[in-house]
Amino acid sequence: MTLQVVIERGEDGYFSARCPSLRSCWSQGRTRDEALHNIREAIDLYLEPSPKEVVADENHEVVALTL
Repeated sequence: MTLQVVIERGEDGYFSARCPSLRSCWSQGRTRDEALHNIREAIDLYLEPSPKEVVADENHEVVALTL
């Protein structure tokens, strides 16, 4: 899966990063590289399902999709 990320340099010198495809998925860093590292982590956490929602039983099948 490939996601677009927008990076902006703020007035304070920090870099902010956001993923427009994932509402409210933002991060920041002192450097561009740190902001990219942090937004990757934020995206991973954003996409990680709640363990309560991923329960396979006789009525529910859990399937992993690779995009």
